[in-house]
Amino acid sequence: MYQQMIFVNLPVADVDTSKKFFTELGYTINPQFTSDDCACVVISDTIVAMMLSKQRYADFTKKQIADATKTSEVLLCLSAESREKVDELVDGAIAAGGSAAGETQDHGFMYGRAFDDPDGHTWEVMWMDPAAVQG
Repeated sequence: MYQQMIFVNLPVADVDTSKKFFTELGYTINPQFTSDDCACVVISDTIVAMMLSKQRYADFTKKQIADATKTSEVLLCLSAESREKVDELVDGAIAAGGSAAGETQDHGFMYGRAFDDPDGHTWEVMWMDPAAVQG
């Protein structure tokens, strides 16, 4: 069965810093699609983040590139299998050079936290009780 994929393309100040940050979080780098100006971060079988140098990112758009430390263009949200995994990923991101973003959201059936990566892109991480999703 076909599984649609998402490729998130993000401008970064330093590709090597991004590679180090995301590998410290446990993600892998696909060397086939990685170069000096791009890192292919494999988040799951269907989610890939392309960390592009600002110069390379500019090859794909005529628009001004946002400074994610000053403006917000997108909020990225990753699911987690448990509350503990939310904390593990966000705490790991902070330890790897990211920073906490926003307040912890705890609604009982849903729990989430967020971090900013070294370039200021905000990544939310959330867990939702499967029973709440079903019904």
